[in-house]
Amino acid sequence: MDRYKMVEDAAKKLGTLIADHKGDGVMVLDVRGRNSWADFFVIATVSSSTHSKGLQRHVHEALKELGLAVRPTRRKSADGEDWTLIDLGDIVVHLMTPPARAFYDLEKLWFGAPDLMKEGEGEW
Repeated sequence: MDRYKMVEDAAKKLGTLIADHKGDGVMVLDVRGRNSWADFFVIATVSSSTHSKGLQRHVHEALKELGLAVRPTRRKSADGEDWTLIDLGDIVVHLMTPPARAFYDLEKLWFGAPDLMKEGEGEW
């Protein structure tokens, strides 16, 4: 299987995993060719820091099966408990509270990037 297809499938599986564990407004944006550091962003809204920590745990548990690993970062989260970023190299997971998601508006920043979570976008 092509490396990019494997990464795309992993991003979709992470999006589904997060949605299955009550992440809200989950998007998997295909940002290939739009930046130099990642191919996919998985973005979800969390209801609390406890919810975020639970989703982080589920993501970390799925990494081995998906053939991914967390890249070491200097900061644990991007904006305190409002925005947690999990850097997986080609995939970056963003778990954000409603105020952080509204303020940073990543969907607008990456306008035009296809959302692979939309109905009918490939097989899950």
